[in-house]
Amino acid sequence: MSENLHTYDVKILEILQSDATRSLESISDEIGVSLNTCWRRVQKLEADGVLERRVALVDNVKVGLPLTVFVSVRTDDHSKSWSDRFTKAVETIPEIVEFYRLAGDVDYILKMMVGSVSDYDRVYQGLISKVSVSDVSASFAMEKLKFTTELPVRQALTRTK
Repeated sequence: MSENLHTYDVKILEILQSDATRSLESISDEIGVSLNTCWRRVQKLEADGVLERRVALVDNVKVGLPLTVFVSVRTDDHSKSWSDRFTKAVETIPEIVEFYRLAGDVDYILKMMVGSVSDYDRVYQGLISKVSVSDVSASFAMEKLKFTTELPVRQALTRTK
């Protein structure tokens, strides 16, 4: 897909990643295309799934979720049925905001946003009551040094050409 992105598409993606509230008119003015062209490009990016959705970023501390926890999970059961049960269990827990299956020593990693260590323990106890795991290890973030949702689209495209 990335090879099909035009320079205008890249600029649109960079602008929307930075501020999804920008009007199509302001975007078209900034990149130097007509409003209609900009609208069609955004529609195509959405239809192609390049633009998955437009969201607001919420300050986790200001809403009472100051603690970021990275949870490493190992399992001895790599069956599809166990994986499906685990995925369903994770999907029911709103505090788990990211969830990945990994290659290497750790099978899964979860990112949780919670209010306190006791909140983490409550979530942890709830998770292990739904599905058995062989090992769980939690790492608590002490300080957020970098956080962005903006993908380096321009850099990715220059590497693929």
